[in-house]
Amino acid sequence: MKRADRALTIFSVRDAELVSPSLRKACLHTALCAIRSLHAELVLYPKPGLVSPVDNGSHSDMDAELFMRSLFSLRHYFKQMAQAGTQAVPFDVLKELGLQAERRMLAATGGINTHRGAIFSLGILCAAAGYCHAQSLPLTPDNLRAVICRQWGAALLDHASPSVAKLSNGIRVAHLYAVHGARAEGAQCFPAVFEIGLPQLLQSFAAGSDTTGAQVDALFGLMAQMNDTNIYHRGGADGAALVRLAAQDFIQQGGSSHPEWRATALACHRLFVSRNLSPGGAADMLSASWLVYQLASGLE
Repeated sequence: MKRADRALTIFSVRDAELVSPSLRKACLHTALCAIRSLHAELVLYPKPGLVSPVDNGSHSDMDAELFMRSLFSLRHYFKQMAQAGTQAVPFDVLKELGLQAERRMLAATGGINTHRGAIFSLGILCAAAGYCHAQSLPLTPDNLRAVICRQWGAALLDHASPSVAKLSNGIRVAHLYAVHGARAEGAQCFPAVFEIGLPQLLQSFAAGSDTTGAQVDALFGLMAQMNDTNIYHRGGADGAALVRLAAQDFIQQGGSSHPEWRATALACHRLFVSRNLSPGGAADMLSASWLVYQLASGLE
């Protein structure tokens, strides 16, 4: 039996024996927040190049119904990750739970990758939330990030190294253009979430934006600052530069505080679709940022 399989078997036994009713309830709430975060990203509009209930963005093989099937397939995964976090399991267990979730996702979508990046990033955050609950630590952004770095940081760094990485599109692009993908984001304990997405959400809310406006601002802030391997895969360096400049222009105009922000965001959406660009990595980090916001705010 492989080490990950042995660890997973041990976790399953301990899960049944040691997770208290109060912790199970906390883990369920964490999972609900994760699902809500993915749903919030899906229904957000205008959202340049990305799938929404309004249209399919730059994707000919995906639509909102497919994303909903993918979401349904993940409904138990995030609870499992939170429960695993309550017991401070090794990264091998978290990784195996994630791979199982990925297989369920692909079965639900007919082999289409709708949520692979989100499975990784939101899963780790759920595990960190579970750990905080078990240790009676407040679910602050600082605590969540510190737990990730302390408990699984070394393993995440190893996970990001080329020696253990399969040649996915994201990894190939990361090497070709010398940019960071999802694995490197995890190895750095999610700077896009804690240093870009979440601060932008808080800033927009403080400026009076509603939820839609704040989420759009966060998405554009992420597009303006992070290197999204999805963009490089579809549009190369020129596409990445176009996305970054368009997003920076939106933010510099005031984002959702500008009276014409919807028209500007919609124009950006049409531009991205015309160039077949889709900032899927930024969308994943928006979902992760919204998850942290919900957990830290104590939203029910």
